[in-house]
Amino acid sequence: MSGASAVTRWWLLRHAPVPCPHGRIHGRLDVACDTSETEVFRALARVLPANPALVESGLIRCRQTAGALEAAGLLLPPPIVEPDLIEQDFGRWQGRSWRDLEDVKDPDLAAFWLDPAAGRPPGGESFAAMIPRVAAAMEGITAAQAGRDVLAIVHAGTIRAALARALDLGPAQALRFAVPPLSLTRLDATGDGWRVEMVASQSCY
Repeated sequence: MSGASAVTRWWLLRHAPVPCPHGRIHGRLDVACDTSETEVFRALARVLPANPALVESGLIRCRQTAGALEAAGLLLPPPIVEPDLIEQDFGRWQGRSWRDLEDVKDPDLAAFWLDPAAGRPPGGESFAAMIPRVAAAMEGITAAQAGRDVLAIVHAGTIRAALARALDLGPAQALRFAVPPLSLTRLDATGDGWRVEMVASQSCY
């Protein structure tokens, strides 16, 4: 932890859904999202704290989600862009679908599925390697924003990595969390460690 006695409240929001009928692997690709669910954004604006420290990964789908929240009435400051909160890097598999990779018998796919938490996509990073970079970024932001609300608009992998750190979970266990688009996870950084308030919830709005 940061050493600060104040509780820093993290609101981790997965970005809005990316339209993709073929189920492609987006990873770090900078693809746009669908922010047309205005009622959902209005409901989120009522739940989320006004004027938090706003953190984004730098990808457009996070910026668009923040813009939709602002349009719904939530007061937000300019974002802190933290590249270490970006999604897992799937290397040369980005833009492909799992089905496509199976159909072409990608030579690296079988080994990856033996251990998807520790397996590294070709040219990318493993989920296990993602956890410490996300944890370090969150620790740094917690120290800089001690005692505040932090709204982090990020990615499913980022949120799973944050839960792994908060709950001392192994990478394979953390991958079991379902993190739907626009779901909300709440973590508190306290002087005694992390406290989990809510995981990937859509029932709060």
